[in-house]
Amino acid sequence: MTETAQFLKHANNLLGPRGFTCDSDLIEPWLTDWRGRYTGRTLGMASPASTQDVADFVRLCGEFSVPIVPQGGNSGMCGGATPDDSGHQVLLSLRRMNQIRALDPSARQAVCEAGVVLQNLHEAAAEHYLRFPLTLGGKGSATIGGLISTNAGGTQVLRHGTMRAQVLGIEAVLADGSTFDGLTVLKKDNRGFDLKQLLIGSEGTLGIVTAATLRLVPAIGDRVVAWVGLSSIQEARNLLLHCEDVAGTNLEGFEVLPAHCLQSVLAYSSTARAPLSGEHAWYALLEFVAEPNDVDSLQPLAEKVLAGALERNLAQDAVIAANDAQADTFWQLRDAISPAERAIGPAMQHDISVPVERMADFVDFAVPEIERKFPRTKAVAFGHLGDGNVHFHVLAPPDAVGGEWEVSEGKEVSRLVHNLVTNWGGSISAEHGIGQMKRDELGRLGNPVALSLMRTIKSALDPHGILNPGKLVPLAPTSTKP
Repeated sequence: MTETAQFLKHANNLLGPRGFTCDSDLIEPWLTDWRGRYTGRTLGMASPASTQDVADFVRLCGEFSVPIVPQGGNSGMCGGATPDDSGHQVLLSLRRMNQIRALDPSARQAVCEAGVVLQNLHEAAAEHYLRFPLTLGGKGSATIGGLISTNAGGTQVLRHGTMRAQVLGIEAVLADGSTFDGLTVLKKDNRGFDLKQLLIGSEGTLGIVTAATLRLVPAIGDRVVAWVGLSSIQEARNLLLHCEDVAGTNLEGFEVLPAHCLQSVLAYSSTARAPLSGEHAWYALLEFVAEPNDVDSLQPLAEKVLAGALERNLAQDAVIAANDAQADTFWQLRDAISPAERAIGPAMQHDISVPVERMADFVDFAVPEIERKFPRTKAVAFGHLGDGNVHFHVLAPPDAVGGEWEVSEGKEVSRLVHNLVTNWGGSISAEHGIGQMKRDELGRLGNPVALSLMRTIKSALDPHGILNPGKLVPLAPTSTKP
């Protein structure tokens, strides 16, 4: 019996028919990433039902030197949960580990397994008049383990921070099969390194997150959503500062988009309608929230913010959603930007950040620079202006061939975008992770000392390199000495 056959036999015996499969029909949907850019092959797919199962399986993989690719909802943007095409790696799906082990309303905490779907956590928290303060378009498929592994962001980062800020404790299986149990929450704990922070954002390269203790906050008592017309992104930046000054922590969302994005959505969706009668160069989507004991003051506060903005020429026009249904339609315009642009044709999508105070200047500089260097392309920036993160998309020329343009001129476009971001003191990955898509670019542009530390940590925690190889951590440069 070959080593591979022995491994497969042991895996079947260990996890049983529900826990391990080589059935290509069952595995095939999970071999391609969400964007359809990467497709791999695998020895099989493990679907453990417990942390102990994960630990035993990781130990088995170590014995046979089988690399492991952890996967949650397979909704990542950078190919971080897709195996390579060697056929030697194994998929480790955490989707069966989908229990909310505990939800303590008094402590405002929930202990969730890695496979819990974000929307399910939202619904469970709501039953106790609480909420988990992180949301994104893929909440119906994204899992807690994946969100932790990529340090996901979303539309509420302005007020609540990224996933890193929501994680109070972590349970994870390490490369040797041992289990790090850090679920217990202590307000003060100075016993050395905060190891959970090392695991958050590590994309399964240092350990496999199996559960987490998460922060919950009070449910909102009410919200006010507004759509604002603007003359420029500079005006949007000034409006943001005004909102923060007047509304403070009642401001929970501040998204921006140029006219091109709105027009794309209107052309894409037959039911979409522009909230304002006039056309504007830029738009902002604002969400104000209040806790139950402060509901009565929210509408007057939002009206005061917008009236002040119009009086000070910080906005050209504005409308407040009349009800929740209309508020949802405003947000649907924002959420439909990516599919609307995909319908137009090929594009290179970039998830970037620069210091918040420099983002408006960066967009004003980078958009014409890209369009000048690559004639007939269209650059658009939209997203979370309030936390210095925009999605910077460059649409291909109208006659570009999908699948060809991306690997030719598109690559050069991304290289220039990443160069510009780095020169402006920013990051080539704000909230989507690095995965395999940006690993080499991180190696090219990253700080050499930081990259060396990453490699050292990876080598220390995963000396045999079996955890998600080829992802996140750039290869060490090869020596040029004779």
